[in-house]
Amino acid sequence: MNSTAPNSTNRLVSLDVYRGLTMFLLVAEAALVYDALLEIFPEGNALHGFFIQFTHHEWNGLRFWDLIQPFFMFIVGVAMPFSLNKRLAISEDRRQVTLHILKRCLFLFLFGTGLHCIYSGKLVFELWNVLTQLSFTVLVTYFLLTKGWKVQLGVSLGLLALTEILYRAYHPEVPFEHGTNFGNYTDQLLMGKINNGGWVAINAIPTAAHTIWGAICGNLLLSNRPDSEKVKTFAIAGLLGLVIGFGLDLAGITPIIKRISTTAFVFASGGWALLALAFFYWLVDIKKQKGWVFPFLIVGMNSIFIYLFAEILGRWLFKTTGIFTTGFLSWSGLEEHGLALITAIVTLSALWGLCYFLYRKGMFFRI
Repeated sequence: MNSTAPNSTNRLVSLDVYRGLTMFLLVAEAALVYDALLEIFPEGNALHGFFIQFTHHEWNGLRFWDLIQPFFMFIVGVAMPFSLNKRLAISEDRRQVTLHILKRCLFLFLFGTGLHCIYSGKLVFELWNVLTQLSFTVLVTYFLLTKGWKVQLGVSLGLLALTEILYRAYHPEVPFEHGTNFGNYTDQLLMGKINNGGWVAINAIPTAAHTIWGAICGNLLLSNRPDSEKVKTFAIAGLLGLVIGFGLDLAGITPIIKRISTTAFVFASGGWALLALAFFYWLVDIKKQKGWVFPFLIVGMNSIFIYLFAEILGRWLFKTTGIFTTGFLSWSGLEEHGLALITAIVTLSALWGLCYFLYRKGMFFRI
């Protein structure tokens, strides 16, 4: 834990905002905001189609919420070149930096598996959490950081090709069907079970591309190239990712499935991640439109901490908050769903308030 504020003069504010907004949306999920909204606007309501975007697609398709994990893993990659340069400037010892990365990945792995134990209410060994997968993608990306972008891109495409080959070789007739795909097979080997929702542990292999692509972008941001050229490169690469991803799906070659991170999904979600980076960099760092960023900035500065806190205590905080919101508003005549939404918003405000408190105290948790 650092007891002083990060040096804002050397920070890429757009990346902090991008990270903060992503984490804010994740915290809102932990506060049950989206569950409450879907109860108020059920299927058949005109607004249901909008709020359903804050849930994962059942299988073949892409919703907004399917992009949050790729955004997070991509953002981590963008930040890695900045972090590496900073640590090398302080220690000037690559071995110490490598040791730090190994420790960080171990902690991410333990946090991820630990969350599954908390979800289950007992000791389990499950590898489906984003932090568990991030421990792999960070490690792979770290050892590629000093390589050129062509090598980095080549490795990322190689990982996607490997994923495609493994799925198709294991079950050529229906390679991407839930329950019988290669990811389910490896889960049986690793954990002796498969996930009912279709998530698989080897998603860490294809989604490593997101973190690697982020690192490529981070190196580009650190370069002396004009800002306009950087934005143009991100935008073109993002559009190319969308064309490839949706093209594979529409052509019937490889479907877009987030739950097993097909190559089509990785390209499509990676394309959106690149376009989001281009937008935030253009808006915040080039156009200097920073008046609105503070609420998200402080969330991004304690991203892993608030994610863990919300995931572990979010539902407990919702129930605790509900005691007071329901009690004080019992006279209002609001229905159960309306009270649940107010409780969720108050819970989200409390979680944001914790981030604000840490920010004001200059407390920033780092792994």
